[in-house]
Amino acid sequence: MGSRLEVWEKKLHGVLQRVDVMLENEFGDRWPLHPARPPRGTAANPQYDGLFRLTASFSAGIGSELGPGYVFRVEMVTLSAIPTKVRQKIETKAVERLRELLPEAFPGRQLEVDRDGNVFKIYGDLTLS
Repeated sequence: MGSRLEVWEKKLHGVLQRVDVMLENEFGDRWPLHPARPPRGTAANPQYDGLFRLTASFSAGIGSELGPGYVFRVEMVTLSAIPTKVRQKIETKAVERLRELLPEAFPGRQLEVDRDGNVFKIYGDLTLS
């Protein structure tokens, strides 16, 4: 089954995949993909195809106001310029959906998603038990 950390991160990445589906459904056809990027649904992991690449990487929180957590990023894999307001709207929708899905994946845990400087961070009860 894997270590507790592997199980925790597998759940988190499952949540990210669900957020990716929502973003792809709503925005995925608005801009052309980067020429090296495969179309949506053609890779085994949605992180590697379609317009969006969602990632969450652990940060120890050194220098952060929120402490340790997972830095959450929404990247759009296109050569097109995305207007700042549109990018912010997409990030806002992604964060809202992430906030909805985290309690389902991690019941009983207090997990938050907020801006931490110029990135978003998932933080709170990160215990592995």
